[in-house]
Amino acid sequence: MRIKHWDYMRGTNKYLGLRRIVITLIKDILLKKPSCLEVPIKEVYTATNNLHQSNVIGQGTAGKVYKGIMSTHQQVAIKHIIEENVDTVIREVTSLSHVKHPNLVSLLGCCVNEDECFLIYELCPNGNLSEWIFGKDKALSWIRRLEIAVGSATGLSFLHTYPEGCIVHRDIKPTNILLGPNFEAKLSDFGLSKVIEAGQTHVSSEVRGTFGYLDPKYQDNRRVNSSGDVYSFGIVLLQILSGKKVVNLNEDKPMSLDKRAKGLTKGGNTMEFADPKLDGEYSVEAFDLTLRLALSCTTMKQERPSMEQVLVILQEALEISTRAKASSPEFMSA
Repeated sequence: MRIKHWDYMRGTNKYLGLRRIVITLIKDILLKKPSCLEVPIKEVYTATNNLHQSNVIGQGTAGKVYKGIMSTHQQVAIKHIIEENVDTVIREVTSLSHVKHPNLVSLLGCCVNEDECFLIYELCPNGNLSEWIFGKDKALSWIRRLEIAVGSATGLSFLHTYPEGCIVHRDIKPTNILLGPNFEAKLSDFGLSKVIEAGQTHVSSEVRGTFGYLDPKYQDNRRVNSSGDVYSFGIVLLQILSGKKVVNLNEDKPMSLDKRAKGLTKGGNTMEFADPKLDGEYSVEAFDLTLRLALSCTTMKQERPSMEQVLVILQEALEISTRAKASSPEFMSA
């Protein structure tokens, strides 16, 4: 991985225009990859109906994301990079051009034309996790929620144990967990990612991320490490379990989701934390195991588990739930 390339490009940002920076990046990294396509600007505009608002499917750290249909009839997601976010696209391209995994969104190609830059990704037809957790007309079964959690943890564990350096995502949240055709989880939006080289425990950085998912330790000391991703993932797990936002501002005394979970756990009322849309169809044993795991990920008093450890426990919860569903009609009491 060309870690130093980021610093070089970032240092030249003030001297080079967007086009020169991105062209250099593409020639040096992307277009040397046989699997990466250089897409003509005309095809990008045709695929997105001239970047029509009706084709917008998301907003990443680098710009809007459009749904498009290429001339090959392949459906793709096209991210329109704006000039203010050159650093973001450099991080994203550098990360995704070097790492490949079934639980990471695939970067398929790119397009550069004068002052415009587009990145072409595989399209995840089932949208993102946020739409399914918080959408009024959508619902995920207990088993599916655990499968998505396992897939997300698998991708994050892969990043954290990457041989050429631990890759810290820095913006794990439901909108950045995309869902493929079979609801397989794929981590996306690597615009804030950082690499920690072998032998280092952390890198220092300005505080970046999303409110509610930011590790308080990182906000205090500005040290980027894998533990910050674990914290964010723990918050996501709490949302998968409860179907609730990080903070409910409509309450008289708003309480963060992790504090609510801790209070219910101490009082022995963990089932009150369950998403009503589950309708009682889940394994109590697996739910309790997953909830306690989520709280260990967000703890401030002791060392958090690694994503490898998180993955093992989630797989156990999934196995428990699968057995319970197969053997007992009273799924909730399993």
